[in-house]
Amino acid sequence: MSHFAKIDPDTNLVTFITVGRQEDDGLEAELCERTGDVYRQTSYNTRGGVHYDPETGEPSDDQTKALRFNYAGIGFTYDETRDAFIPPKPFPSWVLDETTCLYEAPVALPDDADTVEYEWDEEAGEWVAANE
Repeated sequence: MSHFAKIDPDTNLVTFITVGRQEDDGLEAELCERTGDVYRQTSYNTRGGVHYDPETGEPSDDQTKALRFNYAGIGFTYDETRDAFIPPKPFPSWVLDETTCLYEAPVALPDDADTVEYEWDEEAGEWVAANE
């Protein structure tokens, strides 16, 4: 299956995701021509510019499948210059990582984040344990 994001031409925001058959070469252009809307293909298994094998969750051997940095979601922005789908900025202090087109906190997660759940506290500018 191939996924396509409909993009509002005035805001570059993704407003709709639709699915087409993998075999449909040229479906992106056909959707644009048929509807008059702007569509861009998006890869369900691409995050941070890396394509992941859907069965193993590990990076794919074939990174040519990595499409437009991130799988598009409604509310994402399509950046034509980068040819990338960029998620909404989660907090004002977070910064866009140009290599992944994902936002990152200004402070790294604590080392024990694999065993402790943390939430970002924007006012304090730090990660706090979720149970506190």
